[in-house]
Amino acid sequence: MPPKKKEEAKIPLGRPGNTLKMGIVGLPNVGKSTTFNVLTKLSVPAENYLFCTKEPNNAQVMVPDSRFTKLLEMYQPSKSTAATLLITDIAGLVPGASEGKGLGNAFLFHIQAVDGIYQVVRTFEDPTITHAQGEVNPVADLETIHDELLAKDLQHVNGWIEEADKAVKRVQDKSKEEELAVLAKVQKTLNNNNFIKNVDWSPNEVEVLNRHLFLTAKPIIYLLNMSVEGYKKKYNKHLKAIVEWINAHGGGTVIPYSAAYEELVVAEEDKEAFCKEKGAPSAINKIIKAGYQSLGLIHFFTTLNNDLRCWSCLLYTSPSPRDRQKSRMPSSACKKKKKKK
Repeated sequence: MPPKKKEEAKIPLGRPGNTLKMGIVGLPNVGKSTTFNVLTKLSVPAENYLFCTKEPNNAQVMVPDSRFTKLLEMYQPSKSTAATLLITDIAGLVPGASEGKGLGNAFLFHIQAVDGIYQVVRTFEDPTITHAQGEVNPVADLETIHDELLAKDLQHVNGWIEEADKAVKRVQDKSKEEELAVLAKVQKTLNNNNFIKNVDWSPNEVEVLNRHLFLTAKPIIYLLNMSVEGYKKKYNKHLKAIVEWINAHGGGTVIPYSAAYEELVVAEEDKEAFCKEKGAPSAINKIIKAGYQSLGLIHFFTTLNNDLRCWSCLLYTSPSPRDRQKSRMPSSACKKKKKKK
């Protein structure tokens, strides 16, 4: 029997590191800043007009983990540090952003600075809250975000291909030839209306992609923002069409929630009792965990000198680990290897 073929090591798309960010993205007035507020327990402006958010707001939230809670009960340390997730509230995107409309290039630059996307999709009807497109049409909103991210990546890859092509003609550089081949594959992918994250890439190709940090390579969590009543009843007329669109465009994690309901939950002292009375759970912990996991992050715990600490690190296998930033961890958690005599 021939030996089994060794599986090719895989590395994730995106920046290496353990301080990765999720960005909240969507059209204006879909509930992005309200969602940011209930996730982070902050109070950034969330007003009913376009581009209420201009500069991104940033916050760090604790990643809920029942194991960490249990360890706190067991050890009762004088100091503790939980796993955290960085979240950025980004200004609303409008059609034509890739060409500079609305907050245009600033918006897309802010998306480039994060590592994953929470895409807020408005499904609720409310005549008092203006919709940027004049009517609530979640599938059209999904198409707008999809098209703008794709268009911006196409602009970038076309420019990089031109530069790489000149370098190859000027100097016979094998690495530039390899990069050019990968960028040509990216260009073809985008021209086929597909996101980079939906394609299988070899480790060598990923190494090239990670030097460019394309917008369409970022993982996406779809947050479907419903009315309070719709969320409690688990019904919205748009849900089926939204899920069908997402499945037809590479799939992804979909989380129905209600930002308005979460505002009510946050205001309650006994949140568990409130949710039980209303018959609907809070989705906040689920949203935070999904974002953390989409970035490929995991964590472990250490206890030392009455200090309980949670350490985040990337879950990956890399063919070139020396080229990847190693996760920070306490020296006390690792035994030093003895040198061979």
